[in-house]
Amino acid sequence: MPLLDDARSAREASRKLAATPLAGRNAALLAIADALASNSEAIFAANRMDLADAASLPEPLAKRLRYDGHKLQESVAELRALAALPDPLGRALNSTRLADGLELYRVSCPLGVIGMVFESRPDALVQIAALCLKTGNAVLLKGGSEARRTNRALYDVVTRAGNVAPGWCALLESREDVHAMLRLDGYIDLLIPRGSGGFVKFIMDNTKIPVMGHAEGLCHVYVDRDADPDMAVSVVRDSKTQYPAVCNAAETLLIHKDVADRILPMIRAAMPDCEFRDDGWDTEYLDMIISVRTVSGLEEAIAHINRYGSGHTDAIVTSDPAAAARFMDGVDSAGVFWNASTRFADGYRYGLGAEVGVSTGKLHARGPVGMEGLTTYKYKLLGHGDTVGEFADGKRGFKHEPLDRECPL
Repeated sequence: MPLLDDARSAREASRKLAATPLAGRNAALLAIADALASNSEAIFAANRMDLADAASLPEPLAKRLRYDGHKLQESVAELRALAALPDPLGRALNSTRLADGLELYRVSCPLGVIGMVFESRPDALVQIAALCLKTGNAVLLKGGSEARRTNRALYDVVTRAGNVAPGWCALLESREDVHAMLRLDGYIDLLIPRGSGGFVKFIMDNTKIPVMGHAEGLCHVYVDRDADPDMAVSVVRDSKTQYPAVCNAAETLLIHKDVADRILPMIRAAMPDCEFRDDGWDTEYLDMIISVRTVSGLEEAIAHINRYGSGHTDAIVTSDPAAAARFMDGVDSAGVFWNASTRFADGYRYGLGAEVGVSTGKLHARGPVGMEGLTTYKYKLLGHGDTVGEFADGKRGFKHEPLDRECPL
């Protein structure tokens, strides 16, 4: 079974990666950045073939599939930014002197092997592989079938240039591989599916492996009574139209009844190519369509978002700090923004280097999942022949004093 072989190799590689110094991981990231640039024509040619086969896709979805010079430049910039960030591994998250000569450190370390299923965005392959490499994790990648040739071209570049541990990155290419991956709980430490809510639920219901779900992004912008009209237009337009085919694009506009007659026509005029609807509150369009609802005030807006939203990212436009604070406390989402576009919900823009996705759950990681979300920790106890018996019989006592230092080992 080829997938089982890949999983075994990934497990072995993950242990080597975990012990690879930061300089080696960073050098591999920079080598991948250089290799992407030098192999650009082959990558673009593969992408043109994928685009030709997907000619019937709506333009917003075709835009996600396209991997051109601009996308390549973004990938290179993300790789270089990631290489410049501090080491996420080996950091002392907490340190305690249990007793004289006995010190306990909680130290960050890799998760191990990541199983990643993502949509037809070839740039996601580079982001995911790079983040796993930086954090010392091996990864099994399954991208969308529409991007099969582009993913293969990118994967070949990534694995040739970033050859830090044989088998650290494997590319899966069939639907059957996804089902088989769900049974590999002895080899895979975390599954990260990116897709619809139904797809994420299917993954969760059919595996024993822990799942960090990246479900749909049903994002909202609420224009409050005290919103500056020009700012409202700017934030709504950017949230919806800057790149409509992604999970952090706004799908619903909520607007206070007292300003709807004045501001909504301005928003419509600024978005002439967008279709405005008065239904579809639970719909992720990923297109130039937005649902619009007039609300009586802040509390109705919060209630609407908490009922229909996906817990991704939601924004308020207002000049009232108290209203902004109430919105940000009341909306139960991974990202809550004041006077800023929902499109800022992104690992690179957050300064995380890149992201493997946006987690809409609440355990382990939430929001854009960067390096921190791909690490866990272990406890390191440094002693001098200490035994529990010494404490049990009263010869020694615990101090439990906080230490402010990195682990020396």
